[in-house]
Amino acid sequence: MNAPTNTSTDAVLIRRTLAEIAPLADKVTSYFYALLFLGDPELRTLFPAAMDTQRDRLLKALLTAAEQLENTAALTEYLRQLGRGHRKYGTRPEHYPGVGEALIGALSRYAVKTWDEPTQAAWVRAYTTMSQIMIDAADEDERRQPAWWYAEVVSHDLRTPDIAVVTLRPDQPYPFLAGQYTTLETPWWPRVWRHYSLASAPRSDGLLSLHVKAVPAGWVSGALVHRARPGDTLRLGAPAGSMVVDHSTDNGLLCLGGGTGIAPIKALVEDVARYGERRPVEVFYGARSNHDLYDIDTLMRLQQAHSWLSVRPVVSGGPGRGLGGRLPDAVREYGPWNSYDAYVSGPPGMIRSGVTTLRDIGIPSDRIRHDSVEELVAANG
Repeated sequence: MNAPTNTSTDAVLIRRTLAEIAPLADKVTSYFYALLFLGDPELRTLFPAAMDTQRDRLLKALLTAAEQLENTAALTEYLRQLGRGHRKYGTRPEHYPGVGEALIGALSRYAVKTWDEPTQAAWVRAYTTMSQIMIDAADEDERRQPAWWYAEVVSHDLRTPDIAVVTLRPDQPYPFLAGQYTTLETPWWPRVWRHYSLASAPRSDGLLSLHVKAVPAGWVSGALVHRARPGDTLRLGAPAGSMVVDHSTDNGLLCLGGGTGIAPIKALVEDVARYGERRPVEVFYGARSNHDLYDIDTLMRLQQAHSWLSVRPVVSGGPGRGLGGRLPDAVREYGPWNSYDAYVSGPPGMIRSGVTTLRDIGIPSDRIRHDSVEELVAANG
C-alpha cells in the first residue's frame, strides 16, 4: 500500500472522528445503510433479507480499517482479506464509490464537532486507498479461485443436543491449511454467512468436517445442527485464518481449545502427524462439564496413536474428567513453555484470557496464534 505523505495527519483527524461517533454507533450505522440503499438500490440485493443479522458488519469493518491507518502492513492484510471475502457476496468494483459516499455522508452527519474540510479530505483519501486495496485483492483472487464452492452434506453426527459434526463434500478441491476456517451459507438463510473452523487437516478424499454448536438466536448454527441432513447443499467461501503450523521449526505446540474451538486444534494435531513430525504437542481441552467434552474420545485415540501428543481435559464446573479449575490456571501449572508455539481457539472470552495467560508466562506475542476475537464475536450465529 502506497500511503500518502500526510498519513499521520490524516490518522489524527480520523481518530478524532471515530472518538466522536463511538457513542452514536447505532445511529451512524442506520444512517449509513439508508444512504447506501437510497443511492444505489441494487446494493440491497447483496445483503440478507433480515439486515439485523449483520447490520453493522460492513461499516464496522471500514471503521476498523481506518483506525489502523498508520499500521500499514496489518491494514493492508486486513483489507486484502476483506476484498477477497466480499467476492462471495457479489461485490464488484463499481459498488465501492457508493459505499464511500454513504460512509462520508454518515460520518459528516454525526461527527458535528470534529467534521471540517480537512477531516473530510482525510477520510476521502483513506477510503480511496482502502477501497483500491480491496478491489485489487478481489481481482487477484478471482484469477486464482472461485468466489464460492458448493458443498454437499454427506454426514451429520449429533454429538449432543446442541452440537453436530457435519461432514461436507465440496464440488471441487478446497485448498485450505489445517487450523484455518471457512465461511458458510445455508439454503435456509440466503446471503447470511458465518465462520466455522475446519476440524481436520486436508484429507485424501477431499471431505471437510465442521463442529457446529447451536447458539441462542443463531439462525445459521441452529439450521446446521437441527435442520441440515445428508444431501443438502451449502456454499463455502474461501478459507482464511493464520492459525496454522509453522513446519519450518521444530518448536512444540501448546494448544488451548474450548467448546467447538477444539475443532481447529484437532486439525493441527492431524497436520503434525501428517508431516511425520515428532515435535511435542500439548493440548488443554477446556469445558464447563463432561457433557461439553464432546470430542474427547477422538482426541484420546489420537493420543494413544502418537507418543508426542498429550491431551489434558480441564473441567471448570465441578468434578469432571481430567483436571479441574480454569483452563488458564491449568496451563500455568505445567510447562515450562518457552520452547513452544501457542495456539488458542474457543469463545472470545476464553481467547482473551488464554492470550493474557500465555503472555504472562513468557510466550512472545508473535508466537501466539488465534483467530481475530472481533471476527469471532459474530462468527457462529
